[in-house]
Amino acid sequence: METSYLLILALLLGCLATTVPVFMALFFAGTAGLVYMLGIDPQIVIEVLYRSMDKFALIVVMFFVLCGNIMTTGSIVEKLIKTANVLVGFLPGGLAMSGVLACGFFGAISGSTVATVVAIGGFMIPALMENDYDERFSVGIMTTAPILGVIIPPSIAMILYAMVSNDPLEALFLTGFIPGVMIMVAMSVYAYFVCKKQGLKTIKRPTGKEAFAVIKDSVWALFLPILIFGGIYSGMFTANEAAVVACFYAFFVEICIHKDMKLKEVKRVIVSSAVTSATLLIIVAGASVFGEFLTFEQIPGKIANAVVDSISSPWVFLLAVNILLLVIGMFMDIISATLILTPIFLPLLNKFGIDTMHFGLLMTINLGIGYCTPPLGVSLYISGAMVNRDLLYVSRAVMPFLLIQITILMVLTFWPDLVLLLPRWVYG
Repeated sequence: METSYLLILALLLGCLATTVPVFMALFFAGTAGLVYMLGIDPQIVIEVLYRSMDKFALIVVMFFVLCGNIMTTGSIVEKLIKTANVLVGFLPGGLAMSGVLACGFFGAISGSTVATVVAIGGFMIPALMENDYDERFSVGIMTTAPILGVIIPPSIAMILYAMVSNDPLEALFLTGFIPGVMIMVAMSVYAYFVCKKQGLKTIKRPTGKEAFAVIKDSVWALFLPILIFGGIYSGMFTANEAAVVACFYAFFVEICIHKDMKLKEVKRVIVSSAVTSATLLIIVAGASVFGEFLTFEQIPGKIANAVVDSISSPWVFLLAVNILLLVIGMFMDIISATLILTPIFLPLLNKFGIDTMHFGLLMTINLGIGYCTPPLGVSLYISGAMVNRDLLYVSRAVMPFLLIQITILMVLTFWPDLVLLLPRWVYG
């Protein structure tokens, strides 16, 4: 039986190491395990595929993807950046701080790191370089700051984690606010001292009238995250409904208020969002088949017992898991990793007395860091293409910022009360 497990693992890793798409690798390995190893009727695989798609929580993912595409097509992103710049742009390193703050604003609407890299990084990296910021610094900060897209709610990764763990999504969202602010502050402080040391020129501090004019022009864009979170936590609507409301609001603002999106562009935006959503959904389907194989074989329970026998401290366990997830994040996208690993880790959390929401936040940050960690971090390739630089150059550029984020990750790992402060305060 051990040999059979190794063959299934070899099939999965072999597919992932080649050009086989992730969802196909998961599907092939899961189907091989269920049908050929366990002798289960192939009809079960079809039922698993159907059940994996028949989940109401996935609607949130699709509509937040659509909302992000609406904003990048219209002018909401540009207005968010202008607002961030008027708030901190006059400080040493202010333009870099604006980029970090804009990533936080955008992350509070889109829920995606890749979308944040494209939308904010694509605008800010050229702007930083035009204002005499060092290219390596500019690439590094705008490649790593978009991790805020999966930490600050709404987060697509958190939605999928809650779907597997059965944690209340609204409460899980709350765990991301304090860590998100910590990362924004830490990266901004680093930018302040680096740029002050280099003696970079700063822009003139805007007058109250000028700042008011920018914020007034951006008020419709700034109201979007307020609408989402105000509606969710006031009880006006659920997280699922908030995604739909956000889309209709963004469409209305871009078409009727800003008038930066034409009606003829609506079809293109919807089709593009549908393709992106379909990509995520087929990964969910493939991971569900593989997860069904793990469940049939009770592999999560076996791993839990083996780990508990060798590790007695929950802190040692969390440290080991952080290292494991950071390594996995280098090679696997956050969606696949969340769906595959969450069922494996959940039994361990119960045995060590670790809060599932605390762990969900740690998993999200770990795998989010993987987006900008070589060799397969997607953000590295996106940023590299923007400045026509190779992987090695971008990898070196992100290192100081990765160290900042990993340091904050360690603080959050061993201070669970800080992560759970807002959920406990709101829900008791």
